[in-house]
Amino acid sequence: MPNEKKSKIEEVCVKEKRIFDGKILNVRCDDVRTPSGHIATREVVEHKPAVGMIAFTENKTVLLVRQYRYAVHEETLEICAGLIEKGEDPSQAAEREMQEELNVKADRLYRIGEFYASPGFCTELFTLYLAEGLTKSSLPQDEDENVSVLEIKLSDIPELIRAGKIRDSKTFAALSWLMAKEGIQIDP
Repeated sequence: MPNEKKSKIEEVCVKEKRIFDGKILNVRCDDVRTPSGHIATREVVEHKPAVGMIAFTENKTVLLVRQYRYAVHEETLEICAGLIEKGEDPSQAAEREMQEELNVKADRLYRIGEFYASPGFCTELFTLYLAEGLTKSSLPQDEDENVSVLEIKLSDIPELIRAGKIRDSKTFAALSWLMAKEGIQIDP
């Protein structure tokens, strides 16, 4: 919003305790002083930045991946996504991930925006792209991934959302953006 004033309310860390350092994330527990002077505890997941792509075909379909997610013990339908590797910029990571997961590259890659995956406890910054002009091109999948590609009609997405088939937040946000762009509404 153009005239919105940014709040300067901040919490200040007075004690940091590292709990875990991992491959893609770290966990820490911070004691912070709130603006009112109270001490509160904040559990923070430090997560590497990531990218996600809406792979949109000329036939008004979207390429999604189906994969098993151990943390929630179920298969999910998701947009193509992945971590930004050291030395990559987000658009390079987007190009690589599409070739690994979808076996396509995009002639046109448009940056839609950035958002935090879950800012209440996690630092993961997610950059979202719209990928169009898709052509075949592949790189090997990561060895710990087992994804299959589904081509979904844009007109079928509202029902997938209504039926609870899209439960991944980045995918929900991305497909909602695409439906708004294409003038498709989800009726309750």
